[in-house]
Amino acid sequence: MTEPEVIHSWSAPRSLSTSLMYSFAQRDDIEVVDEPLYAAFLKATGVDRPYRDEVLSKRECNGHKVVKDIIYGSGSMKYRYCKHISKQRLFGLPSELMSKGKHFILIRNPLNILPSFEKVHPPSFLELGLGELVSIYSDLCQMGTPPAVIDADELQRDPETTLRGLCDDLEIPFQASMLKWETGPIPEDGVWAPWWYKSVHESTGFSSPKKYPRTFPLSHYDLLEQTLPLYNILRSHVKHSSSLLSSLLPPPSLPVAENAKLLAWVGDEILPREMAKVSVFDSVVQGGDSVWEGLRIYKGKIFKLEEHLDRLFDSAKALAFDNVPSREEIKEAIFRTLITNGMFDNTHIRLSLTRGKKVTSGMSPAFNQYGCTLIVLAEWKPPVYDNDGGIVLLTATTRRNSPNNLDSKIHHNNLLNNILAKIESNNGNAADAIMLDKDGYVSETNATNIFMVKKGRVLTPHADYCLPGITRATVMELVVKENLILEERRISLSEIHTADEVWTTGTMGELSPVVKIDGRVIGEGKVGPVTRTLQNAYKKLTEDSSVPIPTYQET
Repeated sequence: MTEPEVIHSWSAPRSLSTSLMYSFAQRDDIEVVDEPLYAAFLKATGVDRPYRDEVLSKRECNGHKVVKDIIYGSGSMKYRYCKHISKQRLFGLPSELMSKGKHFILIRNPLNILPSFEKVHPPSFLELGLGELVSIYSDLCQMGTPPAVIDADELQRDPETTLRGLCDDLEIPFQASMLKWETGPIPEDGVWAPWWYKSVHESTGFSSPKKYPRTFPLSHYDLLEQTLPLYNILRSHVKHSSSLLSSLLPPPSLPVAENAKLLAWVGDEILPREMAKVSVFDSVVQGGDSVWEGLRIYKGKIFKLEEHLDRLFDSAKALAFDNVPSREEIKEAIFRTLITNGMFDNTHIRLSLTRGKKVTSGMSPAFNQYGCTLIVLAEWKPPVYDNDGGIVLLTATTRRNSPNNLDSKIHHNNLLNNILAKIESNNGNAADAIMLDKDGYVSETNATNIFMVKKGRVLTPHADYCLPGITRATVMELVVKENLILEERRISLSEIHTADEVWTTGTMGELSPVVKIDGRVIGEGKVGPVTRTLQNAYKKLTEDSSVPIPTYQET
């Protein structure tokens, strides 16, 4: 007799845990133990079950003895597989239960658990045990031994791949025998098997998932709302997950890795990145019905905050939004988001205000009866363009919206006009695309306003077809302060092509010099003197014309 290496399986009920136990029971190097902590759980909690007395009379009820003598006792096999239900991990059990052996977690979507659960016992938050599963995952991570997580849906869809991956995580060899077993019970079944294991006894392996789910019982809707977020927390740690509409693409790398763990304001709360979502009934989802602003933070201050909020409220009024948050409420949400993230410099905020959630899907604002939805998305983000070496632009075939159709002075989220132009610039390996108005004159780029210099004069297009940007207005003021001549007029594409200098302006990128447009080199193909002068003046202005963030202290 030797001391086997113990493998702990932790799951909620109705999660294919018995099928998985049967799978491991087919190996030639392992012995399985069916819920060794069950009797101790029944005795400690007083929970009633039809088989309670039989379990208490036939199984060890002392949790300490179970851990020492049954789970970690001597055996004849190399491995011992212990199937555990998460709720059976009672407070006060020996620490060795978690600190020794190899652990993994088996999860299943509550949508699939709840319809079948009540056949044996009424479901509850405690019975499902997803909260305890999250605790088990957290405890093991704190010990430095994060457990593998597998999804029962994956196990049904592709048993061999899932089992091979699990065996790799457990550092044991995969055995093909794990894929099949004989019908009927096995000697290791617990005495509760007649109540719970009927479908497993009729099986010879992992059954394929049904193409269509059962109708979900609405009596369990509240319980689903409570448990589904916990399932999703664990599901995010599954190495190989798939679903009906899942992508085969690998997870992308982020432009700024630190943004993987940011916190965003949605509605009236701050949420982790992957939990920061709006309702499918929100107007921004239903029709891009939202307004937005871009804000930039410099050394503990928000640049031009009041001006941006003025435009946000103007845009919301132009679109006839109702129940708009107050100016102070929005500022408070911005400050709280920045302070919570510790973002006081080199940060960009995407501030969005949607018309809000609808009572039913549809276009009509009459369905918006919940009030607006506020989103404050702060990211670590340096200026997005090469403001030292310069950028390249091309001219898009997509024309800028006319005020006859959708006024660009409304800073709205329906950006398809801009996105179509951006697709053209992406395809042409350019930073952005110049967009012309209906008469062929330069309007702006898909993301920024545009300026040019010719013979000492600074020109920018009228804001007829373009957004009168706040950075644009700021630069126009700086041009005058620098005693340069400023003209706001129609500009043809050939004038841009033959300019001495060109730059773009926007909160996201500040002042970005342009060195080539449509294959034509602008000026000497480098940052020009007027551009450099205005860049320096703008940088100094960011230190003076900003609203300080409460609690920030410069170090």
